[in-house]
Amino acid sequence: MDVFQKCTDWDFVKLLRSDQMYPYFKPLHEKNGSEVVLDGLPMIMMGSNDYLGLSHNPTVMASAAEAISKYGTSSSGSRLLNGTLTLHTQLEERLATFLKKDRAIVFSTGYETNLGAISALLGRGDVAIIDRSVHASIIDGIRLGVGKMLRFQHNDMDDLENKLRSIPKHSGKLIIVDGVFSMDGDTANLKDIVYLKHKYQARLLVDDAHGIGVLGKNGRGTCEYFDVEAETDLITGSFSKAFGSLGGFVAGDNDVIDYIQYQARSMIFSSSMTPASIAAAISSLDIIENGEDLRAKLWANTHKFSESLQRMGFDIGRSTTPIIPILIGDTPRTFHFWKQLQQHGVFTNPIVSPAVQEGNELIRTSVMSTHTTAQLDNVLRIFEQIGTSLNIINPGSRAPA
Repeated sequence: MDVFQKCTDWDFVKLLRSDQMYPYFKPLHEKNGSEVVLDGLPMIMMGSNDYLGLSHNPTVMASAAEAISKYGTSSSGSRLLNGTLTLHTQLEERLATFLKKDRAIVFSTGYETNLGAISALLGRGDVAIIDRSVHASIIDGIRLGVGKMLRFQHNDMDDLENKLRSIPKHSGKLIIVDGVFSMDGDTANLKDIVYLKHKYQARLLVDDAHGIGVLGKNGRGTCEYFDVEAETDLITGSFSKAFGSLGGFVAGDNDVIDYIQYQARSMIFSSSMTPASIAAAISSLDIIENGEDLRAKLWANTHKFSESLQRMGFDIGRSTTPIIPILIGDTPRTFHFWKQLQQHGVFTNPIVSPAVQEGNELIRTSVMSTHTTAQLDNVLRIFEQIGTSLNIINPGSRAPA
């Protein structure tokens, strides 16, 4: 049997291409915050994780350019050996203070952060108890380690308690959840999770990639928003969302971070964050720490967009954040909706199995603080027009204004 036979037999992408419905790996010719150019067509970007628009902030871009001038384009090595710059330690110290933790360390990507931190922590006899909707990097981090994995139904505290109750008392227990779930746009029930954490003597890791910079009075994320920062043992996150850069981090107690730093294979065997990415993250942190106005604009846009979609009759599920899914529940209709949105100048992300379970297919949209009222009004008009033509919404399903 040829090891490549499975590649020849796999026809998912071939069928999408043949129907001109292929939505992935689309090269953007231009990218300028809330507007992009794709295949020569100007489009309003409704699929970006750049929630605060900082990837095009002039101060952030200038900081990145200055770092390249001083340090070059690469750190040219792993953190363990020659790849640690003063910029790395500066960012780590700033993050630890910002997140009210003893220490923080940064990785080259958010994916590598979860991969390295979780696999390092889970030894034989340890158990990770995870929400079924967590990011793939969490699952991969558990698989790379030698511990066991138990999954509980999404945000189901009874199921979480049943799973915790089933674990032998002598086993180490690590509860892992996303702060903001990246497909549904809802948040973890952190108050209840913290209660169960104490009841069953577990530890808690919150991946707050989509919460940091967005939630909380000071932008410290989901844990600040629910007032459980002190009870959260580890926070991981990514610089590719609200920070408008690239990289990831984990923050927690001194001994734990020290252990991860020397045991995480994805840190030891990867080149470190580039100078431009670190400098951009530091500059973005300056803005996030004083970003009340940016967050206020983001939330005003979020409420406008989500409430308008619901009034039209779209199903946005459980979303309470700038991540707003439009639930379709069928793969062909999802791709047709996405295609017509694109043809009308709106960039969105079609999400189908295996990213979501079959029957939960959706269009994933996300709102930015830099979206103008005119842009959102235009997008909403297009959504209503296409949603009606495809019978995704109908006059009888619309909520009263």
